[in-house]
Amino acid sequence: MIEPMPIAPIRVFNTMSQSKEEFKPLRASQVSIYVCGPTVYDFIHIGNARTFTVFDTVVRFLSFVGYEVNYVRNYTDVDDKIIQAAMRMGERPLALAERFIEAFEEDAAHLKLLVPRVAPRVSMHMEEIIEMVGVLEAKGFAYASGGDVYFSVSSYPGYAELSKRELKEMRAGERIAVTEQKREPLDFALWKAAKPGEPSWPSPWGPGRPGWHIECSAMSAKYLGETFDIHGGGGDLIFPHHENELAQSQAASGKPLCNYWMHCGFLDLAGAKMSKSLGNTIGLRDALSRVDADSLRFFFLSTHYRNPLKFSDKSLGDAQARIGYFYESLQLLETLALPPTTEEPKAERPYLEEFQTAMCDDFNTASALAVLSELFNEVNLLGRKHLPHKANAKTWARLSHLRSQAKAMGKILGLFEEEPSVWLDRRKQALIAARKVDVLKIEELVALRQKAREAKDFAQADVLRRELGELGVELRDTPKGPEWKLV
Repeated sequence: MIEPMPIAPIRVFNTMSQSKEEFKPLRASQVSIYVCGPTVYDFIHIGNARTFTVFDTVVRFLSFVGYEVNYVRNYTDVDDKIIQAAMRMGERPLALAERFIEAFEEDAAHLKLLVPRVAPRVSMHMEEIIEMVGVLEAKGFAYASGGDVYFSVSSYPGYAELSKRELKEMRAGERIAVTEQKREPLDFALWKAAKPGEPSWPSPWGPGRPGWHIECSAMSAKYLGETFDIHGGGGDLIFPHHENELAQSQAASGKPLCNYWMHCGFLDLAGAKMSKSLGNTIGLRDALSRVDADSLRFFFLSTHYRNPLKFSDKSLGDAQARIGYFYESLQLLETLALPPTTEEPKAERPYLEEFQTAMCDDFNTASALAVLSELFNEVNLLGRKHLPHKANAKTWARLSHLRSQAKAMGKILGLFEEEPSVWLDRRKQALIAARKVDVLKIEELVALRQKAREAKDFAQADVLRRELGELGVELRDTPKGPEWKLV
């Protein structure tokens, strides 16, 4: 069994400083993380899913090295887009939001995302939101106007420190319409006066609902405190959402909101950032109908989280082929039926240490996956060279240790939760159906080749192997007999 290694220095790229910094949590053995979750007016797309998978992996790694992780990911269930979608569909906004929360949780389970310790909803935190708006008004950072309440950007000297924008070049938030009630165009809504047909709650300023940004400030403060360790989200949230969130939180508390800001790069589709507003999105459900969760997670993690990730059918196919190789390697270890051993493995390459080193460097999953690939290369080299009747105790010990390391890495990456035979058979059946393969013909040819080999007619065996290759079939001879797969 692989035990967690001592906590190594972890370096995190902080969006605020635009540099890698050594990660020093507020509490020695605990890490607090807040990730902006979905606005639940539709099914999520794979751009959202990449962000959630990245932070899922961050949480898994921090847990592996010994931290107790307090992970919070919210639901925005009160929002302009939800109201607009509900009007189009003839539903109540909160009912529509509930429906898409249930859909998201189903999709998250399929993608093998960990369940956060808390998943707060805006609709259930009006008391905290109203209280924070009141504090900002009392301190002079906010003003009421016609039933609305706005944050005064000019009253907060540090505004734009996260996005590094020039105030004169900035505009109001995309979701906030500029009205005559605002003193300055950059001011943003903390509270919106009720409109007919919209959900509303009572407040000191009259019935209404929160603006977009205040929700995360109120909920993160409730569950993680006024200052916490890591705030994460997609790069599209840096401005205006996180900029506004930072300003209102720090104006209210007088303390830093968080110590590290982490943001994921965009997922590109046909050369453009994936965005529902541009109409160039691919839903997570659609992607999971085409490839399995392991392959999709591999695709998301194959590029460093801060870099753009280009989506294509080929990239998904490459990811699935690589995951197939990983599962075949694990199945090889099972086929070898490694016996229990007390033998210490001989000096070997420290794959798990290399893997952790990669993850400690700003959670570099691309480099970590390269280490895992090299481990499986050695598994195949040793496993196919030392069949059961040839292996010795030291070889068994080494292969057993490699398997333990692979499983540990897989747990951190959210991979290999299925039995290899189950995954490989499901993939095989999917390819058979997609290509309309004549399975009986293939199995007949495989059986004829095996008979030829047993009769030592290797020339005929080679002819049959080539014929199978022309059908897109790859053969592998194992201790249990020949196995075939579609390539």
